[in-house]
Amino acid sequence: MDVRHLLLLRELAARGSVTAVAAATHRTPSAVSQQLRAAERELGVTLTQPDGRGIRLTAAGRLLAERADDVSRALASVQADLDDLRETPSGTVTLGALPSAAEVLLPPLLVRLRETDIDVAFDDFDIAESEYAARTLDHDIVLAHSLSGPRPMGAEGLSVTPLAREPVDIALPADHPLAAKESLRPTDLAGARWIAVPEGYPFETLRLAVDHAAGGGGEVAMRLRDNDVVAALVATGVGVALLPRFTTRPREGMVLRPLRGVRASRHIVALSRPDRAERAAVRHVVRELRAIGRGLRS
Repeated sequence: MDVRHLLLLRELAARGSVTAVAAATHRTPSAVSQQLRAAERELGVTLTQPDGRGIRLTAAGRLLAERADDVSRALASVQADLDDLRETPSGTVTLGALPSAAEVLLPPLLVRLRETDIDVAFDDFDIAESEYAARTLDHDIVLAHSLSGPRPMGAEGLSVTPLAREPVDIALPADHPLAAKESLRPTDLAGARWIAVPEGYPFETLRLAVDHAAGGGGEVAMRLRDNDVVAALVATGVGVALLPRFTTRPREGMVLRPLRGVRASRHIVALSRPDRAERAAVRHVVRELRAIGRGLRS
């Protein structure tokens, strides 16, 4: 049984189409289809069947795709043991992250890795909470966040390492009447004009909870993804917003106030597929990220 065939089936199960697998593995769709046919000849079973314009896995294909995780994890564990014998982890670790977490975690991580043989290939993306798990298909480590708990939605079956728990504050124009208060409760924000994030993003869940606790009536002025842009607009008086305490840079014309009466914090975590989490270089990077996360302070 060729391990490469098992891993190919796992990729097809995860990505859903031959075209997506081909793009992710830098092959042509024709080459992927040929490998699937070769796997069927080797194993003596039908692994895929037509499904509209595409294909889907048969029961045998799904079985092998599921067991591919076990095989991949075992191979990664053997490789990790070999890496440990070398004493010094090495290789490239692919890291993807939400920008606000990357801003405070990535620079010190790269400093810590200067004296090692580990390189980091980095990508950033600001997406809905439920979408971070899928990015582990293409990255060894994904830095994600969640307001609901330390395991983001959709991260079942992944290795999850908590890095930090960060309070989420109310950002106000410095001349706003509420800026005189040391902390705020939802009722203080009744009828507030909000600069919000897109629907489905974790901070929107918190904003809705605050608005509900305040009795409703809040108005969304606009929806934006970038925290720096949000902060700039708050400073000019466009509205109020929710911003993370540790990772929001001080800005003239804006103040942050703690929010009381609702659970207002986010979990920043490192996600990995279990087989990738076994790599010595990945384990080393996650340990460094945990140490950096513990050092975050208000």
